[in-house]
Amino acid sequence: MTVDELKAAALRLAPQARANLARELLSSLDELSEAEIEQLWFEEAARRDRELDAGTVQSLPADEVLARAKARRG
Repeated sequence: MTVDELKAAALRLAPQARANLARELLSSLDELSEAEIEQLWFEEAARRDRELDAGTVQSLPADEVLARAKARRG
């Protein structure tokens, strides 16, 4: 099963089941070593850089992002 197939199957779960799955998945990340976490962040940064280069996403000034986040918190 591919990640996309797994994702599609997970999204078909009932909301409570999805929440439980999400909690389990997040909990499993606590077991990663510092090197594994660093590698994951590197991969995420590289993915975001590719998206910016491809023009599929736009960057925003940090102060705008922080203002939006604060507004959402209420």
